[in-house]
Order: sequence, then structure tokens, then C-alpha cells
Amino acid sequence: MSETSLTKESSRPASGGETAAASTPPADAGGVDGGVGLTALLVAAARAIETHRHDSLAQDVHAEHFVRAASACADWPVRIEQVREGDDNPLWGRFARYFGLRTRVLDDFVLGSVHDGARQVVLLGAGLDTRAFRLDLPSDCVVFEIDRTGVLGFKHQVLTGLSAAPRVKRVPVPVDLRADWVTALTSTGFDPAAPSVWLAEGLLFYLPSPAETYLIDTVDRLTTGGSALAFEAKLEKDLLAYRDSAIYTATREQIGIDLLDLFDLGPRPDSAGHLTAKGWSTSMHTPFDFTRRHGRGPLPEPNDALEGNRWVFAHKPGP
Repeated sequence: MSETSLTKESSRPASGGETAAASTPPADAGGVDGGVGLTALLVAAARAIETHRHDSLAQDVHAEHFVRAASACADWPVRIEQVREGDDNPLWGRFARYFGLRTRVLDDFVLGSVHDGARQVVLLGAGLDTRAFRLDLPSDCVVFEIDRTGVLGFKHQVLTGLSAAPRVKRVPVPVDLRADWVTALTSTGFDPAAPSVWLAEGLLFYLPSPAETYLIDTVDRLTTGGSALAFEAKLEKDLLAYRDSAIYTATREQIGIDLLDLFDLGPRPDSAGHLTAKGWSTSMHTPFDFTRRHGRGPLPEPNDALEGNRWVFAHKPGP
């Protein structure tokens, strides 16, 4: 589900303030072959399926190439016509459509923030995100992609093989979110004094509560007025109550990813409220709000694993 390769076991904040773990992570490390990294391929497959739909909400011509380049998912579908049950399949139908909708909504958020003056885009746990290649961004925009070396290396290999060129300046920041990613980001040209837009897409529910709070506080510290942040949160008090939902069951049985084993099951912080207390303006929506707005996407159903999902949009007022 995530675009990142961060693991919940490794993401607790350290007492020092600048890092997100008490120990330095391996230097390599971590590709898309398993764990949360594998979910980046799941989202890529969903974007590929969305791209080929006649009523597509988002286009990503690179997505299917990521899926085909990784041995772990070489037999996954990249078109809904390759799925025997079609849209009735809970994973490749409903869940993939959810990811397609999420992609469109966050695309619109980035484009809107850039229209309002932000020229720096920061992707936290960027994974296989291709917004630097897909979106019609101004030529003076810079996209910073933060993720582990293995994930960014895999993406680089695939995109290089396609001779794909970004539309704007793209700055990979190969650092584990457990390490000092703040220094890594600012040393590659990110300017905290200039407006920026941040995405934490499919990231926070893998983090323990203190790590999520640390990340939100850090974004607040690194942003000036006119900046924006979008993130995905879960409100369920007991995620295991949905263990037998159609989406989680299909993901476990069809591709061997147990999302609830990857999610942090502890209490979640009120990050939207935390930002509001710091002076940000925030709004919270269900995915179904955007399904109704766009006329396609998932709608509520019984025992719904998406019921507690919320998309939060925050803006830091200018001077």
C-alpha cells in the first residue's frame, strides 16, 4: 500500500531530534523485494491498471514497467482485462481503483499547491512515484524524492532502461527515514525558507505513533508560510477488526502481502489536530468523498477495510 520502504520495526524516533531511530541503518539498504517495499510494486500495478482503463483517473505509463522488472510480481496484472473476475476482484478491482483515485487526488493537490506558488515538492518515502515524469509542473520546480538506496536504485534502473526523462529537476535523496534525512534533504538544495509541498502517501500507518508525530513536527519545522502537506491516515481503533475484510483477504491470498502484519497496530496520533494547533489550516476527507466527486472509485461496503481511511490536506498560512 505504501510508496516507501520504511519498516515499522525500524522507525521509532531517537532522543537526539534529527534522526528517526536510535541506530544507524544499513548503508545499502532495502529494495522492493519484500516487506513494505513490495507494497510499492502493488501500488505501481494499481496505477498501471488505472492507466489502461477507458475512464482512467490518472496516467502513469511507467508503472507497468516497474511491475515487469521485479521478479516478485512478474505475473501480476497490469490491465483489468488480465483479471478473471475483472472489477469484481477485491484486490485488482476495488483496491486498485482506490489507489488510482488516491493518485489523482494527490496529483491535483500537488498541482494546486504549485499553482499557489510552491516550487519544491518533497515526496516522503517516494518509492516508485513518477510525478516528476508525469505532471505538468513549471520548469523552475524541483521534486525531491526521499527513500532508501535500494528503492531509488531499482527505480533508476527501470527508468534509465526506458530512456525516461523527468519534466522538471528531480533530486533523488537516498536516505532511510530512520537516519538523518533532514540533513540529506537540505544538503541537496532544499530551501526551508521557500514554500514547499509535501506528500506522505501510504506512509504513516506503518509508523509507530511517536515516529508519525516526529515526522509531522519535522515537516512543520522545515516549512515556511505558503507550504502544504497531504497525508493518509487511519482512524480505526482496532485495525484487526477488519482482518477478514475482502481487501485484506484478497491481498494476502493473491499476492502474499499481509498489510495488517506491516501496519503499526498501536494507537494513532491526531496529526491533523496537531497541525491545526500549530497554526495550519487542515481538512480531512474520506476517499468516498472523492469517489462521489469524480464519479468513479470505491464506495462503502460492509466490513470495509477502507472505512477508517482519511486523506488530510494541510496548508501553512503565509505571512
